[in-house]
Amino acid sequence: MTEPEVQLAIEAVDVTRSYQLDGVTVEALRGVSLTIPRADYLAIIGPSGSGKSTLMHLLGGLDQPTSGRLSIGGRDVSQLTASEMAALRNTEIGFVFQAFHLLPRTSAVDNVALPLVYRGLGARERRRIATETLAKVGLAHRVDHRPNQMSGGEQQRVAIARALVTAPAVLLADEPTGNLDTTTGAAVLELLERLNREDGVAVVLVTHDRDVAARASRQIAMRDGVIV
Repeated sequence: MTEPEVQLAIEAVDVTRSYQLDGVTVEALRGVSLTIPRADYLAIIGPSGSGKSTLMHLLGGLDQPTSGRLSIGGRDVSQLTASEMAALRNTEIGFVFQAFHLLPRTSAVDNVALPLVYRGLGARERRRIATETLAKVGLAHRVDHRPNQMSGGEQQRVAIARALVTAPAVLLADEPTGNLDTTTGAAVLELLERLNREDGVAVVLVTHDRDVAARASRQIAMRDGVIV
């Protein structure tokens, strides 16, 4: 009896990324191969300058490799136009950042609904889906509050809801607990783990914190642009 084929959300094969900085070539990634199955829970750990943030930008389709092959949702990103890439990100990838990146004068529900604008949904449908998603992260009572009316942990939950509202296959979280105290950070990690476990969302955490990384199902360490 053959083993069932593992469905991959993202696959990187020998990807490199180099930049020109003041006439000097900087090799940010130097041949990285990585597979992220659907429902994976992966931590990418490494010091500043190790290449982990560059890798996250590639995995999220925010940038393209200099060489190598990168597939997201089974599609080779090198074959996609800019508009096709944007559409792929909107369906396959959700982003959570350390700094939240919420619109300060906008309610939680409208912050969360923003990615749905690009789906062409009407305002009523956007609000319904965003409200349901906020309830999923425990913020049903905060839908009409603005970011400055919420704690840091609540703001990060709004950011997670915004990342989830398009039902992505992968949630990319870049230092998601970096601006939070220990207790609040632990609560955010528990939320990500529940979403991974119950909803099957693949979670990829980028962190320099070994305690945060230890909670993941698997870890990879980066240094000098390669996986070590």
